[in-house]
Amino acid sequence: MAVSPKRTIPGGEMTKSGLIEEVARRTPHISKKDTEVVVNTIFDAMIESLRLGDRIEIRGFGSFQVKTREAREGRNPKTGEPVHISAKRTPFFKVGKELKEMVDDSPDLPEEGPVQREASA
Repeated sequence: MAVSPKRTIPGGEMTKSGLIEEVARRTPHISKKDTEVVVNTIFDAMIESLRLGDRIEIRGFGSFQVKTREAREGRNPKTGEPVHISAKRTPFFKVGKELKEMVDDSPDLPEEGPVQREASA
């Protein structure tokens, strides 16, 4: 699916509700409620796969995997006291080559911040 040149998502960030709105706009034959179910199902499936330790690869976009951070000793920044930091698993995203190129080829952002988007009617 090609990126639409007309931006309909207000503000300078994409949220889950904004994603649902955009998918619903691009698929008028599917109800907004069904679109929300589909988006939530995709996210739920991805979360479950990562919980199980699976790697998720979306060609042209990137890959998600869980990395294990070993336990270590850190320091309390206020007191300087040593603090034990437990091992933990954390999700990690590696951007794909095609996405990286598409973002790099997009117009430069103005110095003031993100591109302003048109509000949907």
